[in-house]
Amino acid sequence: MPQRKSKKRKKIKYRKVVFKLSATQKKSLDNYCAARQTTPNKLIKKSISRFINGFSKNVPDKFCISENQLELFGEE
Repeated sequence: MPQRKSKKRKKIKYRKVVFKLSATQKKSLDNYCAARQTTPNKLIKKSISRFINGFSKNVPDKFCISENQLELFGEE
């Protein structure tokens, strides 16, 4: 029997995100990463993971706030 070819993996598209840090912020980030034995990229991705996972299609209503709406009691 001939072996089946495995399916080709879907190519992942990446987008570049750029932000600026001051010299002291960059030094602080580097020192923190060295102490924790991680990279700045991994640290930043882990820090923002709750905001970048699960919102690709649409944003749930509990996170949508109209621009003139005031939250007084933080009801969820």
